[in-house]
Parts: sequence; C-alpha cells; structure tokens
Amino acid sequence: MSSSVEDVGTETEIVIEVDDLHVTFEGREGGMARAVDGVNIAMRKGEIIAMVGESGCGKTTLARTILGLEKPASGSVLSHGKPLQYSGRALKAYRKNVQLVLQDPTGSLNPRHSVYEAVAEGPRTHGMDDETGRVSRALAMAGLRPPERFFLRYPHELSGGQRQRVVIAGALALDPDVIIADEPVSSLDASVRGEILALMLKLRDELGLTLLVVTHDLGLAWNIADRIVVMYLGRVVEQGPTEEVLNNPQHPYTRALLSVVPEMHGTEQIVLSGETPDPTKIPAGCRFHPRCQEVRDGVAEKAGVLAACQSVSPTILSAQIPVGETELGHDAACHLVTPPPTG
Repeated sequence: MSSSVEDVGTETEIVIEVDDLHVTFEGREGGMARAVDGVNIAMRKGEIIAMVGESGCGKTTLARTILGLEKPASGSVLSHGKPLQYSGRALKAYRKNVQLVLQDPTGSLNPRHSVYEAVAEGPRTHGMDDETGRVSRALAMAGLRPPERFFLRYPHELSGGQRQRVVIAGALALDPDVIIADEPVSSLDASVRGEILALMLKLRDELGLTLLVVTHDLGLAWNIADRIVVMYLGRVVEQGPTEEVLNNPQHPYTRALLSVVPEMHGTEQIVLSGETPDPTKIPAGCRFHPRCQEVRDGVAEKAGVLAACQSVSPTILSAQIPVGETELGHDAACHLVTPPPTG
C-alpha cells in the first residue's frame, strides 16, 4: 500500500479546493438531477486522493467540474485560494495547470497523429517554448525511453500500457500542478496496471504532483492513495486517510464496497439491494437508507436511529483541512456513527 499522508511530509499548501459545490442537470422526465450536492474537498500539494463510488454517484461530474468542464449551480472551485473564473482566457490558463488523464488511451489519442504530435499538442496550444525538449522530457518521465524512438510511432503501433504512458506524457508536457485521472487503469491488462500505478507514485514523489484518481475500485485506492473520499448519490459519505478508511470503514456503503475487493480476504460479501436511486428523486433522510444493510438487518432500529435514517439527512462532510491543523480526520456521514441530536 502507498505511504500514508504523514509520510508524504507536512506540506499543507492547498492547490485545489471545492467549497459547498452543487452541480445540477435537467432530468429526462423533468426535475433537476442533483449530480453533486454539497461537496467540500481540499487537495494538498503532493497528495494522492482516490475518489470512489459506483457509477452514477457523481464522482465523474465532480471531476469535470474541478476541471472547469462543468459550471456549478452554486458553490465554487478554488485554485490556490482564488475562485475559478469561466472566461475562455481564464479557463485556458487554469487547464494548463490542471490536466486530465482519461481511462481509455485509445479513445484519447488521434490515430492519425504520431506520438510526437500527440504530446506536443498541449505546449503548442499554450504557446510554450522548447517544444521538442518538452516532448522528450515528458515521454522520458512517463517511462518511454529513449523518447526519440517513439516520436514517429502511431497509437496502433503501441501496446495499451504504452498508449496510456503517451496520454500521461501529454499531461506532463505542460508542467501541471494537478492531474485528474479518471479510471486510469481500468482498460489495461492486470499485468500493466501495477506499472502505471507505480508511475503515478513516482511522478508524485519526483514532481510534487497532486493527483485525484477517480475510480470505482477500492483495491486501486488501497495501492496508491494517501486519502480516500467515498461518494454516494452526489455527496461525500466517508473520507479519511486510506489506511484508516480501509481498515476501519465507518459508513455501511464503504463496507459494502470494500467487501468485494479481492485483497480483503475473509470478508463476507455484502450485497446491496436495488440500484443507485435516480438523482432527480433523492430519498428523504439518509440517501443511502433504502439500500443500507444496517437498515435491512435491523441494526439501525436496534440502535434507535431508524426514524432518523428515514427522515433526517446526516451532516454533510467537510473533507477540508481546518485552519491551523495539518491533518484531516476520519469521518462518516451516518447516523450510526454520529447520531442526530434529540429534542
């Protein structure tokens, strides 16, 4: 497993901050889908955060909003303490520092462009100097050596792992502060996944990059992340240092996700009932309660919180660093963990 946050150092510079972010879309049958519904996250320099959850939980929409590809209905994205501006010029400057790596390298690369052209596209767009040097350094940092050997090759001539390294090199060529990786190894063979994850750890250590890894796979988070943010139906339901979250998951949803991770030997699999609810029809109370195994098995009723689960929304988590502190705690938005006040 990756080093814990404490081992990364005491650097607490916030590079990206999400403040009470809400993103909505018009639903298919009317109504507004609350894709991101009051999320707070702070990303520190040199930190790797894994954002996990099922399809439809809002993690990709949140990542797109952090990139400036979606505009929030309310709340804000801050870069080095300054709110993101949505003019064309401001977004262009911002995206130079915050780069995206997609899950499918084949779809990310133009089959008619050589490796050199693919990696040089970003520096050209931003008018950066020393194009050839930037392309060479980026390819070398991504593990494609000697870089000149790859300049005139095309995507179809490369393996899946090599194509993903070209995509990563395209991001590195711009000298970004932050890389957002959306399911970066899901399309790769198992034998290659470890190499790409090791590359990401190396880039963090050598360049001080901040990485936000969007994934449904808690096993991947176990191997790479300093901190885990678990999302369900648009909200953060648990967050904390990786080792604490995975060794002592507090939220029933996190426990269900963790129960199907192959690395968790001897853990009884938890089968959730039903599908993730329609984000235009979010349940009252805890939005997870219709599928919650603790409700289904009578644990919530025995603990005296069933009525609250069905009617009172748990406190929205703030995955941010309190002023004057250097570390985040381990929190879960669940009435079994923090019962609502009575009276």
